[in-house]
Amino acid sequence: MPLFTIAIPAYKALYFGEAIESCLAQTFQDFELVIVDDASPEKLGEIVGRYNDTRIRYCRNERNCGAVNVVDNWNKCLEYANGQYIICMGDDDKLLPKCLELYNDLIAKYPNLNIFHAWTQIIDDKSQVFDLQESRPEWESALSAQYYRWQHRWKQYIGDYCFRVAHLRKEGGFFKLPLAWGSDDVTVFRAGLENGIANTQQFGFQYRKNPHTISNSGNQQLKASAHVKEWKWFAENLNMMECDNEQDKLFLSFLLRDIDEHYRQKIHDMLEEDLSLHSFNIRYWLENAASYNLSQSEVYQMAWHVIRKNKRIRF
Repeated sequence: MPLFTIAIPAYKALYFGEAIESCLAQTFQDFELVIVDDASPEKLGEIVGRYNDTRIRYCRNERNCGAVNVVDNWNKCLEYANGQYIICMGDDDKLLPKCLELYNDLIAKYPNLNIFHAWTQIIDDKSQVFDLQESRPEWESALSAQYYRWQHRWKQYIGDYCFRVAHLRKEGGFFKLPLAWGSDDVTVFRAGLENGIANTQQFGFQYRKNPHTISNSGNQQLKASAHVKEWKWFAENLNMMECDNEQDKLFLSFLLRDIDEHYRQKIHDMLEEDLSLHSFNIRYWLENAASYNLSQSEVYQMAWHVIRKNKRIRF
């Protein structure tokens, strides 16, 4: 049994070879590379065939999960994993050479944790670093991490985390939301609740920001729906929590204080973006306002805001 499973739920060929090569270049060698091809039309199997390495396992879905249900493919990766820990990275992302070595060092130091995080560089379509994730303390509680996340101080993805496989399976896998929108937040929070999160103090991961990522998908209605489900999950779970230490009590009180405003603002942002691109969607939002925890008055106000904003841009 390898210590690590590096999983790539794959669909796009453009940077796929780079992703594979970054995994095979690890200084720490006790890993398997599991690739789950989501019935891609881009001949990913031929790309995998270029690499003669027994640590690679390639599986192809009979049916496409698609962008909306992409978390289903993440969980397919989890099903195939033989490692004790799993990294689920994008088919366009990259591990830096010492990524697994850094994780191994953290696991040795914090053996009871269910989740570890790699400090991340943001790369463009030419693999050039153009931004950096914020540095984090070596250890933090899940409540602390979520507070800074809601304060927009912590960026996160999913490939920048390493999860204990047994814990992830016990929780039912990666938390499914449409377009994986918010899936990382819930999955990370659940994994960190028991013993916290350990963060590497050196860069270990590269997240590629480009127009092809699912996060740039334009379905604002689905994203808003995902936010509602995420909002409900956090509301239910935070309200049931009790904390042993004063720091976490404070973080919990802030999260409970901010939760409604945080998610209402996210849904407002989705509404504004949708109406900016498709003004005729106002009927949809009016008819479905309640399902997004909005009033029809809010929808009208946001529509008026968009009209005024577009006029300023035009003139």
